[in-house]
Amino acid sequence: MASSGRIPQRLAAPSRGRFVNTGNGPTFQPIAIGHQDYVAVLESDTAFWALVRRDRLADALSGELPSTYRKAAPKFAAEMRQLRFGLKPSAVYFNPTERCNLDCTYCYIPRKMRHGGQHMPAEKLIEALGILKRYFRTTMPRGSLPQIIFHGAEPMLNREAVFAGIEEFHKDFRFGVQTNATLLDDHAVEFLTSRNVSVGVSLDAPTALVADRTRKSWDGQGVYRKVLDAMDRLKGYHGWSVICTISTENLRHLVRLVDFLHSREAPMCLMNILRCTLRPSRGVKPDDTTAAGHFLQALDRTCELYRRTGRKLPVGNFANILLAIIAPTARRLMCDISPCGGGRCFFALAPDGGMFPCSEFIGLEQFHGGNLFTDDIAAVLETDPFKLVTGRKVEDIEPCNRCAIRHFCGSPCPAEAHEMNGGMNRTGAFCEFYEKQVRYAFRVIADEKVDAYLWDGWREGTKDSFRLA
Repeated sequence: MASSGRIPQRLAAPSRGRFVNTGNGPTFQPIAIGHQDYVAVLESDTAFWALVRRDRLADALSGELPSTYRKAAPKFAAEMRQLRFGLKPSAVYFNPTERCNLDCTYCYIPRKMRHGGQHMPAEKLIEALGILKRYFRTTMPRGSLPQIIFHGAEPMLNREAVFAGIEEFHKDFRFGVQTNATLLDDHAVEFLTSRNVSVGVSLDAPTALVADRTRKSWDGQGVYRKVLDAMDRLKGYHGWSVICTISTENLRHLVRLVDFLHSREAPMCLMNILRCTLRPSRGVKPDDTTAAGHFLQALDRTCELYRRTGRKLPVGNFANILLAIIAPTARRLMCDISPCGGGRCFFALAPDGGMFPCSEFIGLEQFHGGNLFTDDIAAVLETDPFKLVTGRKVEDIEPCNRCAIRHFCGSPCPAEAHEMNGGMNRTGAFCEFYEKQVRYAFRVIADEKVDAYLWDGWREGTKDSFRLA
């Protein structure tokens, strides 16, 4: 992703100039953010915003803001078009196996595949990386490395093939591994950390009693202790993180999980609301209001710990929402923009070479666009299964097309919208959850607490492209 961005400033405008919202100018939408002093004013088409004092709102909308915005609007619109429609793939979620040694309640890969699926042989995995290397040479800027994330199912079940691929192509890709951590022994950790591979491990709660409710082996045994052992091995390594999936089973323990991960010096975590693509996950789906309440309390806790200790625990999925507001093109994840990143900024690869827009679609045959070993990658990206995903826009979704924050949310996720709600032009499962995150993010900006929620160095490469004092 490009690293330039725009950081609008809080506004107190004088009461002169032309009025807006009359059909002859930009349409600004004031929204309450739950702050005692400020409201947010948004122009949703370009994702422009300003924070305005409550007692100056009328002055702002009839003052300097409209005329100043008009001058910058073409640049903002071009920036959003490029972000939404101009990017090319730079990453692959590479599934080297269909199998998993766990039977997690909310997994998006069908049980039959996880229980008895196939591995990709080492020679095919290396062949696949060679094909991807040649493709990315034609799409990536010189000097930029594409990213390969070994994903799952559980990639470490096929670790000899994975390690062989990393060893052979370590100069050609930035590698990552997302794992349930049960197979991260000393040898695996030494191999991955010595080659600067990013490692994401999964843990849903600070105690075995809660964590093992949804994450357990096929014979019903919990794996909490094994994950903690892996975290101990990774301690001190800069490139690891923890992924927590929020469900009804753990949402009341998120604040304690923040304390737990901070005490174990995790560099970063993600607290992702579960995806409802497959039916079993819907059995542990929390309601929006309850989930958002506990999630925002967990965010509060990360800020408290930073203020007290000076050490951060960024929550990556919220940090991305915050970046989407203050520096749109600096965002790292592409789930909260429309079209999402699936098939556009990345694609997923199955063990047989099958290509899908995103790992969420593996197991849904109608989204199989082609095969890496037999088809041209660029041609697969233009197939109907991929176009179904890359053509999904908030402008076509009711009520998202009228929502002020539509470019900070993106109406995720297309897989769950299609499978749970019946079509690509439907909303996903957690509209209110994302809405409350955005309001919270604006409060963070208003209170000048942004640095507490983002990783160190996040400003590097960004620049102010709009200021109004």
